[in-house]
Amino acid sequence: MTSVSGVTNTDTAATTKTTTTKTSALGQEQFLTLLVAQMQHQDPLNPSDPTEFTAQLAQYSQLEQLFNLNDSMKLLAVAQNNSERLSSLSLIGQEVVVEESEFSFHASPVQIGYKIDGAISDASVSIQNAFGQTVAVLQADDLSAGNHFLTWDGKDSSGSTLSSGTYSIVINATGADGYSAAVSPLVRSEVTGIDLSGREAKIVTVLGEYTVSSIHGAYNKSQSAAESSAG
Repeated sequence: MTSVSGVTNTDTAATTKTTTTKTSALGQEQFLTLLVAQMQHQDPLNPSDPTEFTAQLAQYSQLEQLFNLNDSMKLLAVAQNNSERLSSLSLIGQEVVVEESEFSFHASPVQIGYKIDGAISDASVSIQNAFGQTVAVLQADDLSAGNHFLTWDGKDSSGSTLSSGTYSIVINATGADGYSAAVSPLVRSEVTGIDLSGREAKIVTVLGEYTVSSIHGAYNKSQSAAESSAG
């Protein structure tokens, strides 16, 4: 008896799950079925108001269009995502500028920068270690709007070369009105690979991994940072 009861409970659960799944899938086919059933069971001596019937047909037409539009948008999103992922492969071997504050230092000079959108009167670029301590400060020499780059040799304020690790850029800027202004940090590095394992492709560089959406520009290695500053 216990065995039979267990089978019955399992079957009931499966049936309930199937019913729930079918119920949640109510869409245009079920809508049309209900509309046809309404026509079949109406009183011949007192038919439904044609105005109401027309309105129901219009509702069905709108529902069908919404379903088609939703499917088209999904296909478009998938196609666009696949196109972006494939096009990102062409970045390998090029230098990219990304809007990012963190970067990896490996005992070699790195190119960091800042993006100015408005008018500022003064700006400095601080380099902080993983503990949030400022280890070096670079003065921003170009205060015009656009992207600007500086080369950090990896040394602290006393001239000692720092150890390899993760560092971050902190920009302190003063606007034309004397108050602090928002200036975006930039990192420039060569792309060595593309990571397509996630939902959004990531570029792999010497200084770290960054999302494709954070890229501000891509340049040939022979093009200097000064030439790309106008971008």
